[in-house]
Amino acid sequence: MGRGSQGAAPSANGDAPLQRKLEQFTWEQVKEKTADQKWLVIDKEVYNITNWARKHPGGSKVITHYAGQDATDAFKAFHNDLSFVKKYMKAIHIGSLAEKEQQVKPIEEDFRQLRATAEKMNLFKPSVTFFVLQLAHILLLDWASWAILYYFGTGWIAYLFSMAAITTVEGQVGWLQHDFGHLSVFRSSKLNHALHYFTIGLIKGASPSWWNHMHYQHHAKPNVMDKDPDVRLEALFVVGDHMPVKVAKEKKKSMPYNWQNYYFFLIGPPLLFPVYFQIMLFRYIWTRKAWMDLLMVTIFFIKFFYLFTPLLGIGGAIAYYFTFRCLESHWFTWVAQSNHIPMDIDEDQALPWLKLQLQATCNVEKSVFNDWFTGHLNFQIEHHLFPTMPRHNLYKIAPLVKSLCEKHGVPYQVKPLGTAFADIVRSLKHSGDLWASTYHAYHAEVPSS
Repeated sequence: MGRGSQGAAPSANGDAPLQRKLEQFTWEQVKEKTADQKWLVIDKEVYNITNWARKHPGGSKVITHYAGQDATDAFKAFHNDLSFVKKYMKAIHIGSLAEKEQQVKPIEEDFRQLRATAEKMNLFKPSVTFFVLQLAHILLLDWASWAILYYFGTGWIAYLFSMAAITTVEGQVGWLQHDFGHLSVFRSSKLNHALHYFTIGLIKGASPSWWNHMHYQHHAKPNVMDKDPDVRLEALFVVGDHMPVKVAKEKKKSMPYNWQNYYFFLIGPPLLFPVYFQIMLFRYIWTRKAWMDLLMVTIFFIKFFYLFTPLLGIGGAIAYYFTFRCLESHWFTWVAQSNHIPMDIDEDQALPWLKLQLQATCNVEKSVFNDWFTGHLNFQIEHHLFPTMPRHNLYKIAPLVKSLCEKHGVPYQVKPLGTAFADIVRSLKHSGDLWASTYHAYHAEVPSS
């Protein structure tokens, strides 16, 4: 495979350098991925990300998920300041696509025009007032969760009001840290990162780096098996139409997935935050040596036990902590999974950005409550298409997105909130039954080795 020039060559007389002509490549060459050679394409230009992936601020996996593919729309979706980012791309620029390989699909061209329209409409400009109010009501409720117990005692009525306040804090700060994590609040990445550490680290007690590592992969390849961490081949659940078949054929002993729509209520929403996320975030911090994240999480726990142990005792404070984690877990799980689990889940098909996101996401109807309760992720489709767009503007671009989907025959789904929640259980039952039928048919025909 040919390699493009990576810089300027000196002239024959040693004076000013002469710029080498970069090579041209075919898609066949770009797709030739090996362990030590990974390329991708952005705006018809070819980049060698083999070594850069390890230095990539968003993590190595999120960029290598596009190795051998056109990453143009993903690149534009994740970066606010393209001119700044492109300065770092010069060193890994190795050439261009050959002219005959540069055709852009109509669906891609139309989507890029839609993004340009959104920019002209100033839909990427955040409202300072909106985000100040979001943070203010979180901080007020955070204080209230302690003040209620301090001033009114620890009777069951005060306890319930305090629990409602802190559960709301953790639910709402989850949506707000999501805004900072996606760089959708400030033009400055540093300010977004600083507030991300404050909200997810000090208020929520989680690791910002771990969230970035997981969530950006999800956005880059939503519902893509072995790339989206949210639909990995785990031991407890199978989802979609393809994963159940794959697991059934590969495993002769496994969970009774045909019962997963029942045990989901026992080990899904109740345990995701109190158990699984707690283990995974501390594992990530330790293995990645993310000491700043450890400091933020440590401060969160010191603050929590300093405030609540005198009121509830150490045992009571621990019980209080795991109770609101369990309630928060229900809130997050039902909202987050309602947009994705009932949708298509498959291997990577290198789909255009619009089709990739639409096959993996659906919306929930707009209302004042739904907007607040879901952190505007009831507009999950628009958020996935434009992850850096401030969430209060997502509803404004929705009609144009729907129109574009109709033009290209891409399904655009909007559901009532209750239907979206019920579809999680229905899809788990469908996938579980598919696993069971495949498992029994396949292993009845294939003798044990």
